[in-house]
Amino acid sequence: MHPALLDHCTSVCIPLILVAETEFSLWLDRQDEQRRQWLTTTGFSAKPGSYGLIPGADGQLAAVVAGIKSADDLWALGGLPGSLPPGDYMLEATLAPRQQDQLTLGWVLGAYQFKRYKDAPPIRTRLALATTCDAGRIARMADAVTLVRDLINTPAEDLMPEQLAAASLTLAEEFAATHMQIVGEALLEQNFPLIHAVGRASVHPPRLLDLRWGDPAHPKVTLIGKGVCFDTGGLDLKPSSAMRLMKKDMGGAATALGLARLIMSSGLPVRLRVLIAAVDNAVSGNAFRPGDVIRSRQGRTIEIHNTDAEGRLILCDALAEAATEQPDVMLDFATLTGAARVALGTELPALFCNDDDLAQGLLMAAAREQDPLWRLPLHAVYRDMLDSRIADIANASDSSYAGAITAALFLQDFVPDSLPWAHIDLMAWNLKTRPGRPEGGEAMAMRAVFGWLEQRYGGG
Repeated sequence: MHPALLDHCTSVCIPLILVAETEFSLWLDRQDEQRRQWLTTTGFSAKPGSYGLIPGADGQLAAVVAGIKSADDLWALGGLPGSLPPGDYMLEATLAPRQQDQLTLGWVLGAYQFKRYKDAPPIRTRLALATTCDAGRIARMADAVTLVRDLINTPAEDLMPEQLAAASLTLAEEFAATHMQIVGEALLEQNFPLIHAVGRASVHPPRLLDLRWGDPAHPKVTLIGKGVCFDTGGLDLKPSSAMRLMKKDMGGAATALGLARLIMSSGLPVRLRVLIAAVDNAVSGNAFRPGDVIRSRQGRTIEIHNTDAEGRLILCDALAEAATEQPDVMLDFATLTGAARVALGTELPALFCNDDDLAQGLLMAAAREQDPLWRLPLHAVYRDMLDSRIADIANASDSSYAGAITAALFLQDFVPDSLPWAHIDLMAWNLKTRPGRPEGGEAMAMRAVFGWLEQRYGGG
């Protein structure tokens, strides 16, 4: 049981009453005089995210009224676990099972704390599970989000490619999955030249992690994650302000591993493969250079226009390998471009997809799970922005325009047209704390993609 949850109501559970701001006046009119007077005096108006503490005749806390936008809002209770007085609470509302599940999940995600380096007072509030709640699914979802957040929040000093590999191996062992890795010079021997090139300057050897799970007869689902454990930009060095958050540049890998946890813990009937290209994009005498031409695993030659466009390089080797098995669907996750953040902001991952049915399914799942995605086009006209005079393709455009699209078009060059593929360019970080989403690493798009997988392969 999650520490922020209680498996059943007890006699000491404090009622948590949900009231929409638009319905507050009518609700208040139905309350007894004492409660009505108290809430009026304290100025409570049911503004979403606010709450009012209602004392009993004995001076103890008798109830809490929480203002919400709607009972369908996943994050309606997300700010309460760390704000309410210590105690056990129970929802006092007529809710559909789906609403119960979403509100409870939001509560649990709001109880997250990252305490590896600094102690913080423990959260001492618990929410009683309703009998209609799918407690197992809530726990699986919370565990996956926690894994993603913990990995992204961990500084590069303690999370380089070898530690990311250890986390992947631990996950594999928990679910009896197979796990292998190709490390250092072996990447050249086994034809992963771009992963090697990006990571060769670091004292932490680059590697390709390969996790497999499930019945080989089931539909193949392949996840690919960008695992740049720290990104200096390489010889095209980032300014310090742009480097500050670069411990999160392995957020795509963390998301893929979190999604893998969800798939395996849910027993989804798929043949899962997870490929993580794990590197440290460092600066040294043997770093790859602007102007270099490197032959990819697929055989295409790539001219390096910018060493800070490294994520697409390691991904294209992983994509080429993944495509050889012709999976039913292939999805990659990456903190790939600042341009996607300029276009959509930090909280809305960009979805690029070569299959309209797949894209529509993912967007519908994103809306259902309240884990947003926004589709951007693979606008083929922009492909010539990646032309090179001396190689098959350049890794970056000289133009300042359409950076997210050209990055996705670069990746598309390494994906067969017949293979349904989605590329998700995400921030993986909350710039500020909001209900249920503390500042720091975040599992963006993971619940959306799992919702689609669950519906397609699990009969959900």
